[in-house]
Amino acid sequence: HIETPEKVVAVKQLDRNGYQGNREFLVEVMMLSLLHHQNLVNLVGYCADGDQRILVYEYMQNGSLEDHLLELVRNKKKPLDWDTRMKVAAGAASGLEYLHETADPPVIYRDFKASNILLDEEFNPKLSDFGLAKVGPTGGETHVSTRVMGTYGYCAPEYALTGQLTVKSDVYSFGVVFLEMITGRRVIDTKKPTREQNLVTWASPLFKDKRKFTLMADPLLEGKYPIKGLYQALAVAAMCLQEEAETRPTMSDVVTALEYLGVTKVEENNETDNNKKEEGEDERLKL
Repeated sequence: HIETPEKVVAVKQLDRNGYQGNREFLVEVMMLSLLHHQNLVNLVGYCADGDQRILVYEYMQNGSLEDHLLELVRNKKKPLDWDTRMKVAAGAASGLEYLHETADPPVIYRDFKASNILLDEEFNPKLSDFGLAKVGPTGGETHVSTRVMGTYGYCAPEYALTGQLTVKSDVYSFGVVFLEMITGRRVIDTKKPTREQNLVTWASPLFKDKRKFTLMADPLLEGKYPIKGLYQALAVAAMCLQEEAETRPTMSDVVTALEYLGVTKVEENNETDNNKKEEGEDERLKL
């Protein structure tokens, strides 16, 4: 990054070679020039000179979600607490909701993953890297047909199989990242036993048994999370990860659910405190 007395910025130099790099540069400049939301990274400027392709963004002090979730040892970071994880999830969901439901025409992000969610000094998330973004279906069309792009493991099954892209493809990718945030596991981890290498495959049977939900919580949380909140968060992830695209929620439904999650978290903590007080009073009565 570059630091000046006026502003700190991050500079990204794109691959000089080939059509794809130039195409992604043009898409990114176009998208970030037209789209503005508190949960999308700001494009400060760009340079296209000869074969040079440079993008200049606002600098995000806390790097990416991946740094704080999946690369802790390498980056010497402390694990994110439950509240911060939910804050990041809600903000990232709000960014996708804007792309799908406010942007006109709608935009399909197509590369939603932890490394593309950047965090400012207060851990507010912003989506970055719009090079693969695609204008969504318009005029009564149900989907956009395109060459499959994105990152393995995060792609919705119907998109990976047919190349048919809808906003529900992003919803699936959100479910994958949200599950990474809850569990602290990578979507694909070849270091784990064979049955546990694919996060969604590992989680699918556990979703069906509430008694196993606590087994899915990131051990680095050390049990510091509201049980009701964990159940609700996993329910949201499971809904987003449904095989049939039509049955997945919209991102506005997800945002509403995550806002409710924040409210119930506080209420649950209050209930816990009240229960403790009542238990204490009962004990005194026994004495």
